[in-house]
Amino acid sequence: MPFITEHKRKFDDLRVSLDSENRSQLKREANGGNTIIFSYKPDEEKLYVEKALELFPEHHLIDISELYVKAIDIVGIKDFKEYYQDYISTPDQVFKNEESSCLFMLIIEEIKKAVELNLTPFLIRTGALYGTGIENVNIMENSTVMSCGSPLVIFYPSIHQQDNLLFLNFKPASKYRCKLIK
Repeated sequence: MPFITEHKRKFDDLRVSLDSENRSQLKREANGGNTIIFSYKPDEEKLYVEKALELFPEHHLIDISELYVKAIDIVGIKDFKEYYQDYISTPDQVFKNEESSCLFMLIIEEIKKAVELNLTPFLIRTGALYGTGIENVNIMENSTVMSCGSPLVIFYPSIHQQDNLLFLNFKPASKYRCKLIK
């Protein structure tokens, strides 16, 4: 299906899912969750992000790649390298820990900002999460996300193979606490 036709359908589905009158249906479809996974082919990410900026200017875009760089800048590149080398086999200890400056906490803080501004949070460039130990389910099941007035939308570079959602075309992803738009 050409990009134009496919993106129109997906963005129409997203608009319907975000409508406040459909929130109870979203919770049912998402097994009590409050997240929408917006799936697209990884090589089309730029097209989908650009279209989201055009169609949803009132939403709060959270760029994971920028937060990744910010997390490293807070610690300092030299200290980050040493810390990462110490925990190379358990990257979640580096990126998802109790420190307020870790990547996971920066993501949650940005989601909180969106909620405080009464805007729907959109996570973009989520491919930057690969190798961090942060899974989509960690974000979806966070109490901040679960209690948001509006759903979290995760832009998700992936493909569908049989009944599986494959993040970046190869890593199986959780679809349990979300509505999937594919």
